[in-house]
Amino acid sequence: QVQLVESGGGLVQAGGSLRLSCAASGSISSINLMGWYRQAPGKQRELVAEITSGGSTNYVDSVKGRFTISRENANNAVYLQMNSLKPEDTAVYYCRARRGYVYYWGQGTQVTVSS
Repeated sequence: QVQLVESGGGLVQAGGSLRLSCAASGSISSINLMGWYRQAPGKQRELVAEITSGGSTNYVDSVKGRFTISRENANNAVYLQMNSLKPEDTAVYYCRARRGYVYYWGQGTQVTVSS
C-alpha cells in the first residue's frame, strides 16, 4: 500500500501563487509516476500535471506556463507550484501515484481562487 498526504491548499486572490506538496509513504519502491488531478464542483476529475520517475512531465493545456510539477525521489514527494492563479483553478486537488499498475490517491486539498 501507498499512502499519499497532500498539503498547501488554501484561499488566494487571482494572480497569486500556491505550492502544493504530496508526501508518499508505505510501499514506495517502484512508484513510477506521480501527478496532480483536480475536481471542481459539478465537473469530472481531470489531470493537471504528472511526472515520471525519470523527470518527464505532462500538463493539461490550461495550466501550461503557469504551473510546474517537480519531484524529489529521495523524499518520495511531488510538488505543484501554481502561479498566476485564476478563479477557474478553484477545485480540490488530488495527488496520485502509480506503483506498477496500481494507482493510489490522496484525500485532496482545497484550492480556492477569488476574483
